[in-house]
Amino acid sequence: MKTWKLVSGIISIILFVFVAFQSCAAGISNALEENGQVSGSAGIIVSIMLLAGGIVSVATRKSQKKGGNIALVILFGLGALIGVTSAGDFTDLYVWSVWCLINAVLAVVAIIKNKQIDEPTNEQL
Repeated sequence: MKTWKLVSGIISIILFVFVAFQSCAAGISNALEENGQVSGSAGIIVSIMLLAGGIVSVATRKSQKKGGNIALVILFGLGALIGVTSAGDFTDLYVWSVWCLINAVLAVVAIIKNKQIDEPTNEQL
């Protein structure tokens, strides 16, 4: 999981730039059309969650404790939830939300995997 956390963290940090620029364009489009959608603002929030999750992922990649993975579940889970519920006409936001969801699910897998490693076996008792 160390390699995955490093790779996904770097990808998330890079995606932050693209999502932020797209979200600014979507926000301007929403304002000019006066359609009442908030997809541009939601995209900015998703991009911030991508950046924060990427930084946490890279920083906690070697940690065996649950704290970093729990933070990843919260950050990427919020990004996925906000993105899916507020995408509107900004359909690329669904793609970025799926990336957040994949990272959140893999953080849950890391928690479960580390839990199994921490539990003593019958031979150790």
